[in-house]
Amino acid sequence: MATEFTVLIEDRPGALADLAETLARNGINIMAIHATACPGEGVVQMITNNNDATVNALRDAGVKYTVREVLLINLLDQPGSLARLARALGAAGININAVYISMRGQIVLAADDLARAQRIALEIASDHGAPRTGE
Repeated sequence: MATEFTVLIEDRPGALADLAETLARNGINIMAIHATACPGEGVVQMITNNNDATVNALRDAGVKYTVREVLLINLLDQPGSLARLARALGAAGININAVYISMRGQIVLAADDLARAQRIALEIASDHGAPRTGE
């Protein structure tokens, strides 16, 4: 599992650059990121290489954030891999709250039951020869 930070930024040119520069100045590497614009603001979800440093950097910059645990999952890069995982989670009654890709090609998955989702992902990976779920 990994810690995902969710940050609200202004919906304006340069806002994402400001956030990325804040992290870079503190030696923090962004390992996965998803950002989207909503009316009047941007929502950034990210995983970094150092949770404690990220907390300190965001706090020092006055940036409000929330955290949650997510899974990092290795899937084979082939048609149907995500479909198999999503179908298995759906069949188990697990709701996917977010999905995006890390810089290393792992699936970042937020779900309403992470422990069960992780077990299912491990089963899918082993059945189809994918590397195991990342930490």
